[in-house]
Amino acid sequence: MDIRQRLIELQEQHGWSDYKIAKEAGLSPNTVSNIYRRGNTPSMVTLEALCKAFGITMAQFFAEGEMIEITPELRELFDKWTVLTPEQKTALWQIIKTYEK
Repeated sequence: MDIRQRLIELQEQHGWSDYKIAKEAGLSPNTVSNIYRRGNTPSMVTLEALCKAFGITMAQFFAEGEMIEITPELRELFDKWTVLTPEQKTALWQIIKTYEK
């Protein structure tokens, strides 16, 4: 993934100037300018600040394609799934499949 290109996409989606990005991320305008103009790769801390400014997680930044939001309900389901035995998972999976039809 081209980090610079992804940042440009996010900038265009938000309609933000370089200055606005720097302000929202708590970064110096020079830092943002160096990423865009010189092609400098941002540090993890800088990238994290940029993601926070854009209202996304690092996982969402690097995701190729659409991400599904993990709601509290889904998180609870996943947590419960992980403690099931293999037999319980198989049985539950069969029940879930009956609802697909």
